[in-house]
Amino acid sequence: MVEMICAGFGGQGVLTTGLILAEAGMKLGMNILWYPSYGSEMRGGTANCTIKFSDTEIASPYAKQIDILMAMNAPAIDKFEHSLRPGGLLLVNSSLVHDERTFRDDIKVVKVPMSEIAAQYENPKGANIVMMGALAANSDLFKPDDLERLINEYFEKKGKINPKNALCFRAGVEIH
Repeated sequence: MVEMICAGFGGQGVLTTGLILAEAGMKLGMNILWYPSYGSEMRGGTANCTIKFSDTEIASPYAKQIDILMAMNAPAIDKFEHSLRPGGLLLVNSSLVHDERTFRDDIKVVKVPMSEIAAQYENPKGANIVMMGALAANSDLFKPDDLERLINEYFEKKGKINPKNALCFRAGVEIH
């Protein structure tokens, strides 16, 4: 089982990211769990979701030691870094979390300038897609081509086709 938390501010696509990843896992035959949590303020408040991926049934939404943390802001790191298991993966939004910050030395940290990349492709709502590209490149959870296809399918069924999403995703895949 892979346990993951995606966390940040409301409006950053935190819950949507988790939902896309959960749906992608389900379409690839995994058992999944997506459990959202957000403040009453929504946009601008804190938001996070737990996503679990497994070949077997998932008994509980509770995640004690997570394998992957997608941290879209510094408060997300403050709240969840301690929950990462040793050897876990921390994907950090380096657009908001600056270089002077120190991280645990028993985890893999990948800094993803998601906002800058999304701005470069004139796709500000694509910052979370950059992060999903970095996830595919730095974990064994999804093959990049599979995840890119499933992200496109997610948006196509909503009638939201944006070719710039693919550019953002591929830029994220290049980050190691």
